[in-house]
Amino acid sequence: MNILLIGSGGREHALAWKIDQSPLVDVVHSTPGNPGMDVIGPCFDVAADDIDNLVKLTLQVEPDLVVIGPEAPLALGLADVLRARGFDVFGPSKQAAQLEASKAFSKGRMKAYGVPTAAYGEFTSPELAKAFLRTMEAPYVLKADGLAAGKGVVIAETLEQADTEVDEMLSGKHGDASATLVIEEFMHGEEASIFVITDGEGAVYLPAAQDHKRVGDGDTGPNTGGMGAYAPAPVVTPAIMDRIKAEIVQPMLKGMAADGMPYQGVLYVGVMVMEDGPKVVEFNARFGDPECQALMKGLAGDIVPAILASATNGLAGNEEAFESLLELERFEPTATVVLANKGYPGSYSKGSVINGLTDANNLPGVTVFQAGTDRDSENAIVAVGGRVLNVTASGDTLKEAIDRAYAGVDRIDWPEGFCRRDIGWRAL
Repeated sequence: MNILLIGSGGREHALAWKIDQSPLVDVVHSTPGNPGMDVIGPCFDVAADDIDNLVKLTLQVEPDLVVIGPEAPLALGLADVLRARGFDVFGPSKQAAQLEASKAFSKGRMKAYGVPTAAYGEFTSPELAKAFLRTMEAPYVLKADGLAAGKGVVIAETLEQADTEVDEMLSGKHGDASATLVIEEFMHGEEASIFVITDGEGAVYLPAAQDHKRVGDGDTGPNTGGMGAYAPAPVVTPAIMDRIKAEIVQPMLKGMAADGMPYQGVLYVGVMVMEDGPKVVEFNARFGDPECQALMKGLAGDIVPAILASATNGLAGNEEAFESLLELERFEPTATVVLANKGYPGSYSKGSVINGLTDANNLPGVTVFQAGTDRDSENAIVAVGGRVLNVTASGDTLKEAIDRAYAGVDRIDWPEGFCRRDIGWRAL
């Protein structure tokens, strides 16, 4: 098979790495890719949100399967355009991708299908938003309605902070993404990430993972796109997973299909595990980043048959066969530590040289997935993004995986980088 993978982050590097291991796959093309992905297969210089040129590239490459990694091209309708051209695509339609692209749409679907989630309101008026805040108790959860690169959620501890955030968001803090604001009740519990490969009816569930969104140790500081992850997440017991399937995923898939927008691809369910059971924090239309890195590293089997079946409506009724090919029972505990540019999630410099990647990759169980990297004129790997490297490791136990990941971090020579030192602390 000839695969075309859209994207350039750590998530896409991990997907390319895993897909390339499949005996079904001959070559993995990526666009725009990164230096780590370029080692796996050819990379093209077409941005992930350049729909017109992505279509031209796809017609040129003629892939057997297109895998769309990030959310932006999904929200722009790339999957629809390519399917209309006759290509098999792993990723939801523009309509279905609204589950991530619009928080208000997503909350409305949950309400319509009876899916448990936090009480909420949606607003374009600062006055009405502030009045709604006064019917709630602190802390307050404020979310930009649209895509904001993982930075559109603020948890305000006081009413004054919440009022300020209302004004900033509705005044364009995140551009059009925060033209509408969703305010939710704060849910007390432990968060986890569930990933479901689906063709709109059939569903294959990967092990639960847990992300670390805050920038600092002890879950302090502002939210980020994710500073690390591990899997499996022990907070999602078999009983909790059964409830997630029955109370959340199955009603969503059934409801979306009945409303004429069947969901094909991977459905990311962010859940809060509470005393009375799981509730939805958010849905996303793609693999989580950095959860994907941990999942791809830990999977023993072949993921390509499942994602191809998702793209070609072949999952329903055959879930056990694809779970067997994934070898889920042999999933190894894994951990990912994100090395970020100093200053992230705020402003940061670009162009600093990174050394030691080969030393880190040579450690037992360690794989470094690249994200915000490029090559300079001397062919050295340099940092060009906020989240730059994903040092990922597997082990016989989660503690061994975490220890190996940090051993990998310590082999990397990049003074301008930083990481959290407590990834996996809840499980440990």
